[in-house]
Amino acid sequence: MLKQWNLLLLGTVLVVSVLGGCGKASGEQQGSRLQLKIADISTNTVFQVASNKGFFDKHGIDAELVNFATPAEGVNSLFIKQVDVAFGADFPLLNAVSKGDYAIFASSGTATDLSASEWKLFVRKEIESAADLKGKRLSFSRGTFVPYLWDVYLAENGVSLSDVELIGQGGFDEAYVALKKGEIDAAWVYGAVLNEKFGALAEAKELSDMSKTPVRLGTGLIAAKELLDSNKEGFVQFLKALDEASAYAQANPEETADIMYKEVKQPKEATLKDLPKNPWNLGFTDKAYAGLQGQKDYMVDNGIIEKDFELNDKLNLDLVREAFPDRVIDLK
Repeated sequence: MLKQWNLLLLGTVLVVSVLGGCGKASGEQQGSRLQLKIADISTNTVFQVASNKGFFDKHGIDAELVNFATPAEGVNSLFIKQVDVAFGADFPLLNAVSKGDYAIFASSGTATDLSASEWKLFVRKEIESAADLKGKRLSFSRGTFVPYLWDVYLAENGVSLSDVELIGQGGFDEAYVALKKGEIDAAWVYGAVLNEKFGALAEAKELSDMSKTPVRLGTGLIAAKELLDSNKEGFVQFLKALDEASAYAQANPEETADIMYKEVKQPKEATLKDLPKNPWNLGFTDKAYAGLQGQKDYMVDNGIIEKDFELNDKLNLDLVREAFPDRVIDLK
């Protein structure tokens, strides 16, 4: 089944590659200002606060936010030049740098136990334990790290990926409908809104969460190497703007919740629940590096990445080192 999933992912990437050039991102320096199209999702507060509270403007960034259902979709949109910058988990970032001239230039610092606890595993009511997942249909969002999470979680509970059927889906809404109808038996879900939505299903219940596994979700920022190299000072200022926005969001949760409701209709109570669990602390730590390396090895070993590469060659830490010198490791 993993082989089937690999082929599906490869097909998706090939389609995206064929479409390359269909869109046109900005990524242009206009005088002292950098114009950027940034991939976003409806639950991420940092970009919205940076835009609404003037942090982008303060640091010379003309930002346009482009919303996607998942961070992985935003990362894929780099291939068709729909955006200039994206953020995402280790899996889609590594997939992107393995197939294009992109670089990971910062980590969000959100690979924590608390953040991991927000990834909930919902299963159909009759499933009592992980062992009961053998022979079941398990959901994953295409292009995300979830198959890796499934592999680790199942292995810890004596079940192999070959014992289950992985069902690729376009997003959480699709998984919700499928779980309700009995078309899938389990799904990993993230965030207060979705956890409440799935938790209200009469047909399902929460079985576990990601904090009970060794998996921690590293999240980073990615852009084309050429764009980063030609706009170094602009991207240093971009990182500073995001750092200030994150600090402001954490210090002003009620106002942040108002901004999120106004801009993307994120319920205020959901923002207030999610916000303290996901503070961005931009930098690049040993933990961030180890997470990327470990997941790259997994992807190479399972044929998800066809051609291995040196991770250091896909990192550009000069920008974040200039912005926050005390938060960045020295690469060996």
